[in-house]
Amino acid sequence: MRVIVIGAGAIGAASALALAEGGAEVVVVDRVGVAGETSSRCEGNILVSDKGPGAEAELAIVANRAWRVLAERLDADRGPGQPATEFEAKGGIVVAFPGGEAALASFADSQRGIGIRASAVDAAELRSLEPHLSPGIGRGIHYPDDAQVQPSLATQAMLARAVRLGAELRIAEVTGGRFADGGAGGRLIGIDTTDGPIEADAVVNCAGPWAGEVAALLGARLDIRPRRGMILVTVPMPQRVFHKVYDADYVGAVGSADAALQTSTVVESTPAGTVLIGSSRERVGFSDANALPALAEIAAKATRLFPFLADTMVLRSYHGFRPYAPDHLPAIGADGEIEGLFHAAGHEGAGIGLAPTTGELVAHAVLGTPAPLDPTPFLPTRAALQEEAA
Repeated sequence: MRVIVIGAGAIGAASALALAEGGAEVVVVDRVGVAGETSSRCEGNILVSDKGPGAEAELAIVANRAWRVLAERLDADRGPGQPATEFEAKGGIVVAFPGGEAALASFADSQRGIGIRASAVDAAELRSLEPHLSPGIGRGIHYPDDAQVQPSLATQAMLARAVRLGAELRIAEVTGGRFADGGAGGRLIGIDTTDGPIEADAVVNCAGPWAGEVAALLGARLDIRPRRGMILVTVPMPQRVFHKVYDADYVGAVGSADAALQTSTVVESTPAGTVLIGSSRERVGFSDANALPALAEIAAKATRLFPFLADTMVLRSYHGFRPYAPDHLPAIGADGEIEGLFHAAGHEGAGIGLAPTTGELVAHAVLGTPAPLDPTPFLPTRAALQEEAA
């Protein structure tokens, strides 16, 4: 079976790898190259700490376990000159400023009920785990299963493995679909690109925040919108942050549908010695303009969490566009109208963490391989299914 995967970000690379391992002939098409957009402009989070009970949490738990196996396999299997994924099982700490302790504790209780490991820590334990944390913070929750990869390197590693299994990468832009009856409305049998037509038995739309636009080019409807996120990067320094540390506001920002600017504090060190500081969320289309308010808020909140950052030089800042779905669940599976078309998009800021299990769900949908969990909540047709059930 020949399958086209549109998009060479983390979701596209993971899908290509799962399809290639399932025996498919895979062609990956991307307009800029591997991890050229969203997957190189994020923090590489593999989180369970920000997921409340529900379908996304179940996906995150399975994917968290999958990453531990996959990262080890990718690092052992890498070719000459290929860097490691930089997988770190560093754990996460979520803290609450005075007044927010009860809500944080209640959220952690709900997570324990679905199997997420979450341990309450007092002020003394916090100082042991993070000595440079603000003395004004007295309570937190430790999540030992939170982890991180270097997102661009991990994406490259997944696609490199797929290529070694026979997958092909083409740099081109999708311009339309090719249909069995010669016009839109029939079975999709390939795509047209700026580099010429490509024929296939199935097409998987993994175009991230552009997935809605790609779906439209192929005659389908998929409500995925861009949501801009900003990150600050400090100069390298001796390690002073030992976990992924964020305040409890982050959970609310992740789950919000508000289009206006929202910021919360996320701070972590990298193996290179830099500190990544986030995060923001705002729906401004694909605009690059007016980034300063978000950066100023991020910096101010970060110094409240780690006071030493006030005297730390910023090396650079960057932003990326996250693929936002209105119900906060990714769309993974067959399109409801176009035969031969599949989607894997809408993961917003969780795409890196959810990638390997998303790839397995894509392989299940396209090839019929075993599903790692119930795919029903993530089907692109889920709204119609919910209406029928009602």
